[in-house]
Amino acid sequence: MRLIYWILVLLGLGFPFPSIAQEVPPPLSSDASFSTTPSEEALPSEMLEARPDASLPEESEGTTPDPLEPLNRLSFHLNDKLYFWVLKPLATGYKSILPQETRLGVRNFLSNLTTPVRMANCLLQARFKEAGNEAVRFLLNSTFGLAGFFDQAKNEFKIEKTDADFGQTLGVWGVGPVFYIHWFMLGPSNVRDTIGFAGDLLLDPRTYLLSDPIFYVVRPVELVNDTSLTMGEYEELKRAAIDPYLALREAYHQYRQNKIKGK
Repeated sequence: MRLIYWILVLLGLGFPFPSIAQEVPPPLSSDASFSTTPSEEALPSEMLEARPDASLPEESEGTTPDPLEPLNRLSFHLNDKLYFWVLKPLATGYKSILPQETRLGVRNFLSNLTTPVRMANCLLQARFKEAGNEAVRFLLNSTFGLAGFFDQAKNEFKIEKTDADFGQTLGVWGVGPVFYIHWFMLGPSNVRDTIGFAGDLLLDPRTYLLSDPIFYVVRPVELVNDTSLTMGEYEELKRAAIDPYLALREAYHQYRQNKIKGK
């Protein structure tokens, strides 16, 4: 059942993006967009910093080809409405109930569970020091951090988490993005990162360890929790953009390129 669920998610038919992705990525003003990415995190601040001038609709140099632009724009528009009408209200209510410290603890706990994904991809990228750091982080946070609710590895020992996913690994190996895809309910991606997202699901222990009832509760809670911590970032990008679709596409391209280059 879980494998079928993730296949549906990957096809844009399941519940929205798992956080990895991407980093993936959520949105904005009255006609906001619902974004995700594998990765691990919706619209991370690094993605906003990496974007080209969002007020300019021109394509940046080395942009990802977009032969499916009409379909991608439709998905962008639908995600925009889903975010503003469904996800953002849920996240706003959730945020009003739980203090930020608790929500950060939930994110830390779930991030700790995905350590095997990051560690495996560090090894595949020959980043052996970072792979070792991930192993140490898991040990410290699982014990002194109370099962990962507190990031003691970072707070007490200054050991930072390494963002590493299989889409990034494929990029390090020389695989290009091929072309851009804006998935319904999953947000911005490309062919390489879509394959990488599927690979990370196979490495994610939550795919196998959680019983079905818990599994179908944990993933929506994770999505709403992450959104409650990132609201406003996508709105900022959209407010600054003449063409929000193009701005998001270029921001995603630059963000992923920077991750592959290790910036």
